[in-house]
Amino acid sequence: MTLRIQNSNQASNNVYYLALKDIKESLQLWKLAFSLGWFDIKLRYKGSLLGPLWITSTSAVMIAAMGIIYGSLFKLNLPEYLPFVSLSIILWQLGITAVMVEGCHCFLQANDTIHSVKLPFFLQALRTIIRNGIIITLNMIVPFVVFLIFNVRPGWVALLSLPGFLLWIVDGLAICLLLGCICARFRDIPQIINSVIQIFFYITPIMWMPSQLKPNINVISLNPFYSIIEIIRTPLLGHIPPLIIWLYALGYSCLLWIIAGYIFANKRGRLAFWI
Repeated sequence: MTLRIQNSNQASNNVYYLALKDIKESLQLWKLAFSLGWFDIKLRYKGSLLGPLWITSTSAVMIAAMGIIYGSLFKLNLPEYLPFVSLSIILWQLGITAVMVEGCHCFLQANDTIHSVKLPFFLQALRTIIRNGIIITLNMIVPFVVFLIFNVRPGWVALLSLPGFLLWIVDGLAICLLLGCICARFRDIPQIINSVIQIFFYITPIMWMPSQLKPNINVISLNPFYSIIEIIRTPLLGHIPPLIIWLYALGYSCLLWIIAGYIFANKRGRLAFWI
């Protein structure tokens, strides 16, 4: 009995060691991950004149239309509301929705690569985040133009968003590991994720401002997407995010990594068979 317990503990320690080794090897191959991410973008928009800027133009039209309509419905001050909604939509669509959707197919899309070349699995998560990072950087042009139009100058406070972006990268990698492993085994999960994202879009302050809740404003702190967006959005709008927002964001991130790390470590050895 004692021998079985010892063998079980050794096996458990071994999977975590192999998972950490996988992550370490992937980080050493960051140049390859960047090249693969850039190649994915070139391949996706091959033959297109604007490439990923098609997303930029679509987002710009949607922000202008929905911003004016929602601003009129809510009777909000447009010079304050449009910069808020332009930044919120870009962060939500390309920073959260895109990462979660592509995180579901993180390993599935790399099926041929995984079966033909011996590479660490974490490299595919790194590749996905780099690809989305390039796209969201290009599309930040939209809120930047809106800021210029309405003379929004966040100043040095905007630098406080840099730790937020770093946390987004870390969380994005965790999401790719978690959803990538689960969706490799259960192919119906991406449809569930899409439905969940749609629900959270309406209960997260994206098209409406947090100040509209007034007495119940503390309730939205329970929404993990609110805190993770707020640590970037607030500094870029020229305000310092409250410490409690950062604590919520860090707390949710730690929980995410604990779950993702456990799933990845224990299911990593089966990924090649599932896909």
